[in-house]
Amino acid sequence: MISTAPGSEFFFEDQCKMLTLSLSPACVCSRYGLMGRLKRILLWVLGVYITIPFLVKLCPSIQAKLVFLNFVRLPYFIDLKRPQDHGLNHTYNFYLQPETGVNIGVWHTVPDQMWKEAQGKDREWYDSTFKSPYPVMLYLHGNAGTRGGDHRVQLYKVLSLLGYHVVTFDYRGWGDSDGSPSESGMTSDALFLYQWMKERVGSKPLNVWGHSLGTGVATNLVRRLCDRGTPPNSLVLESPFTNIREEAKSHPFSMVYRYLPGFEWFFLDTISANDIRFASDENVDHISCPLLILHAEDDSVVPFHLGKKLYNIASQSKSLSGHKLQFIPFPVSLAYKHKFIYRSPELCAHIHCGKKCFTVDNLCNDLRPTEQK
Repeated sequence: MISTAPGSEFFFEDQCKMLTLSLSPACVCSRYGLMGRLKRILLWVLGVYITIPFLVKLCPSIQAKLVFLNFVRLPYFIDLKRPQDHGLNHTYNFYLQPETGVNIGVWHTVPDQMWKEAQGKDREWYDSTFKSPYPVMLYLHGNAGTRGGDHRVQLYKVLSLLGYHVVTFDYRGWGDSDGSPSESGMTSDALFLYQWMKERVGSKPLNVWGHSLGTGVATNLVRRLCDRGTPPNSLVLESPFTNIREEAKSHPFSMVYRYLPGFEWFFLDTISANDIRFASDENVDHISCPLLILHAEDDSVVPFHLGKKLYNIASQSKSLSGHKLQFIPFPVSLAYKHKFIYRSPELCAHIHCGKKCFTVDNLCNDLRPTEQK
């Protein structure tokens, strides 16, 4: 029954208008138009998803760029000629030429104990410091960024505080170095710089530290050195993987394609087609020097299980028999992830400095050269 109370006619009239509007062609068309747009967006996303594997397969250089990420120069707008802008006021920037027409940018950070003396000094003075009794570390960084990346700079500072000379550089195609990236080029650059350093340090300890993709370069380098009978004093691998195929398969970027039929053919075989292998699992069978592996359990970029697998392979290596081999896991509770192992207060003990000599907030500044091994 329709109410005849005062004002009810207006309520009834409003309800009729609303019902009329809801059934109007314009409203119906609007609803169908929205659904149409959603369908078009979904089809576009699906098209991109399907197109990318074929694009990568047809243009293998795209996959190489994704492996190296040398075009990502985080942090942006930094002057690599001025390491002092990063708090490295005892670091000298210079350039070397591993090949004709290829210049690579290099940083040499002297031990913290020498920082006062280092102020205002030129390259000749920095080169002469290699004759000091302090040990030397060649640092090989991972993909993306430059030698000026923040987590890399923080590690240089820690190693310097522990009494190390730290020499690092940007591979060809990275930072302000010339050329284009390749596995062979990265390895050649590392070998050139190692030999350059060896000529200057003589019989003093010369060690190699690789991080992430740099661990692949490091094992390539150390394998060559060991094959020549001139191994380094030690090799440190931070967040390593077994080989680039297994790393690419485990990388979070591959998650959306990992279960796609033909994933290996589209993506992993394309990496191999670029002559990119970084086969650390093979290299450890040719390495004959102390080996230390550091890996955080919450590393999402290079999963922890790959570092552990590499250690298990290395433990079976005949060439490493008789040499110290150690695997140091860092629990999830520490939140070191992929880049922050340098924060560990146990790092000094792990790299065989002889004692637990510092914490993050209270770094020991009284290390003597004779305490270094």
